[in-house]
Amino acid sequence: MLSISFSLIAVFIPLLLMGGIIGRLFREFALTVTASIAVSALVSLTLAPMLCARFMRPESHDHGRVYRAIESVFDAMLTFYRRTLDVVLRHQAITLFVFFATMALTGAMMYYTPKGFFPIQDIGLINGISEGAQDISPEEMKRLQVEIDAVMLKDPAVEGVLSLIGSSFGAQTTNTGRFNVVLKPRDERDLDASQVIDRLRPQLAKVTGVAAYLQPAQDITVGGRIARAAFQYTLQDPNIAELTEWSDKLLAKMKTLPQIVDVGTDLLSSAPQLKVTINRDQASRFGISPQAIDDTLNDAYGQRQITQYFTQLNTYWIILEILPDMQMSLDSLEHIYVKSPLTGAAVPLSALVDVDSYKTGPLSINHQGQFPAATLTFNLSAGVALGQAVDVITKAAGEIGMPSSVLGTFQGNAQAFQSSLSSEPALVAAALVVVYIILGMLYESFIHPLTILSTLPSAGVGALLALSLGHMDLSVIGIIGIILLIGIVKKNGIMMVDFAIVAERERNMPPLAAIREACLLRFRPILMTTAAALLAGLPMMFGHGTGSELRRPLGYSMVGGLALSQLLTLYTTPVVYLYLARLQAWMQGTKTERPPVIESGEVVAAE
Repeated sequence: MLSISFSLIAVFIPLLLMGGIIGRLFREFALTVTASIAVSALVSLTLAPMLCARFMRPESHDHGRVYRAIESVFDAMLTFYRRTLDVVLRHQAITLFVFFATMALTGAMMYYTPKGFFPIQDIGLINGISEGAQDISPEEMKRLQVEIDAVMLKDPAVEGVLSLIGSSFGAQTTNTGRFNVVLKPRDERDLDASQVIDRLRPQLAKVTGVAAYLQPAQDITVGGRIARAAFQYTLQDPNIAELTEWSDKLLAKMKTLPQIVDVGTDLLSSAPQLKVTINRDQASRFGISPQAIDDTLNDAYGQRQITQYFTQLNTYWIILEILPDMQMSLDSLEHIYVKSPLTGAAVPLSALVDVDSYKTGPLSINHQGQFPAATLTFNLSAGVALGQAVDVITKAAGEIGMPSSVLGTFQGNAQAFQSSLSSEPALVAAALVVVYIILGMLYESFIHPLTILSTLPSAGVGALLALSLGHMDLSVIGIIGIILLIGIVKKNGIMMVDFAIVAERERNMPPLAAIREACLLRFRPILMTTAAALLAGLPMMFGHGTGSELRRPLGYSMVGGLALSQLLTLYTTPVVYLYLARLQAWMQGTKTERPPVIESGEVVAAE
């Protein structure tokens, strides 16, 4: 039991040393499981023996029908296992080939399985950003936003919509708006949040003059940038003209990729501009400073808040501006006057400035670090993993031939995914190395830990196969499940190897007889402990409700890995033990007797 507990705790040691966002997520999980294992081991070694001494009684041979029925099932399973185990031990080479094939299949599936970051959740909330033309007026943007709200409220899965426009509340420019869509409870709608978005997308496309970008709200997101979609790819370049050119090219290329949808950009570079040039000679004749002209324009068009009006129930801002009707035309400049401090006369603003209304330029310029940046955003198509989208976007950026002065990087969740993808192999390898070292110290052997670790490839195949059948990618949650499997599955090998080693050392049994007896005597404990762990994963596997998508990959990987490893390790582990025993004997220079051939039904060791 100490071997199982220590090796299980050893699995989580590398998780405690990880850095970054993935390390913080793993650390809480590792500490929780480690503390649970430590308390469980303490209770098993102290409280359990006392309770057994207190409450256990001599076994009675007079059992009821239920007991006899259950025992008959276990006896039939043990008989079947004994016969099939003897067949396997007579064909050890074939079994060893199956083991190596399982290892190869594990590596291939790890490489080809689509990779993801976190599963897309349905928490009953959808976030969105609307974007109108760059020269749109606030009134027209308000009308279009109301039209978008009406389209979404018609959907049977939508409970309500909160809508905002303007440059406040996180919207970056005046031609953008934000909205939060509250969905009905999960049991009152037939589609999840992503499917609701797929249903709304063609309806929103019919609203002319505005584009709407939707994404399901998530419990876990990385990066605080407000974006039009869930995933981001950012271009940086000190040359704004070059940045605009290549961001437009990449945007057009990304819109042709079938793996992604809702492709957009935050680079708004073609907004109409009104260039006002102060005629300083003319202004100086009247003693009017450029600052006075700036203040006048700000008072007329800047919606300046000059004071705040308080009542018993509310407060109101007093805003200084010209009449809204006059703001719609450039002719309003003819009706704005600036007082001359020399003559005291009101001078028309049009006499002091030159106006050019044919200019275009960026509506806003975003920066990342110290450089101008354009962020291209995208969502995933149905059934596409984040790793696949990252690959095709990276390939697309290379195909259009961007110059080296334009730097492209993934941001937010996509950037965290790339970081986690690079650390996952090292994480699994570190867990295996730590477990090997701990088992080597416990058994004082370099060989026997390899026998125990041989139970892991089948668990990896089972976990990846279950995720594939469940139409899930290998996300961070799936990796947590595989790490947990490393700790759980090897207990099968520990139960067998521990008994076989004791039988060889204390009873001088040959390796074949020792491992066969270990398999038969440990069959029932192995079956019961695996069944207990497997049943614990079923609620996560089949669970539904708000946020269940985040837990489901853990259940699939646990159930799939435990089921397949239970089936294979009962046969491959004894064969690997025998081959490694021969290898150890050869390395020590000792001769081993040729193992006897097991005939069907022959009893080699006491059962």
